[in-house]
Amino acid sequence: MALLVLVRHGESQWNLENRFTGWVDVPLTDRGRHEAERAGQALRGMRFDRVFTSVLQRAIETVDIILRIIGQTDVATERSEALNERHYGELQGLNKAETAEKFSAEQVHIWRRSFDVPPPGGESLKDTAARTLPYFEQVIVPRIKAGENILVGAHGNSLRSIVMHLDKLTKEQVLELNLATGVPIVYDFAPDMSMRSKRTLNH
Repeated sequence: MALLVLVRHGESQWNLENRFTGWVDVPLTDRGRHEAERAGQALRGMRFDRVFTSVLQRAIETVDIILRIIGQTDVATERSEALNERHYGELQGLNKAETAEKFSAEQVHIWRRSFDVPPPGGESLKDTAARTLPYFEQVIVPRIKAGENILVGAHGNSLRSIVMHLDKLTKEQVLELNLATGVPIVYDFAPDMSMRSKRTLNH
């Protein structure tokens, strides 16, 4: 038995301001820290062999809070840009209303809700999966196969890519998938990577 726990970071300052964040390194809000604390409470009793995060502080801080709550601050941690949020290119820093004014609401909807149409200078969800999934397969999956318990702290779109892969979602289905901030998703795998169970630890 091996556990894989995926956690989207807690609310960030630009989540609060309804801005496209992408790779901009914005901090958590107080609410985001509270969400991370509740995630830690939900994960009490679990022990992790290794932790993976993006290189962005909102994911790193969320995981740091979780590990403090569960009393495991000494676990080995790896950080990679492969787990970073989708890069929103020219949309980064704009709030949703400004973006609709600049590019039209219809165009913004296409960028946000299509699988393979990127915003100017940015990534589509397909592009995000193209960098996230090879890292997941090459670095994280072997540890799951070895029976290790893994915690991944990342972002809405990089984690959607992983969930799409694990749950065998179509590109249409993944567009309807929304991951809440600070809510752990727990997968239980057999040694052959067949999924025994999946559950979401809502607060």
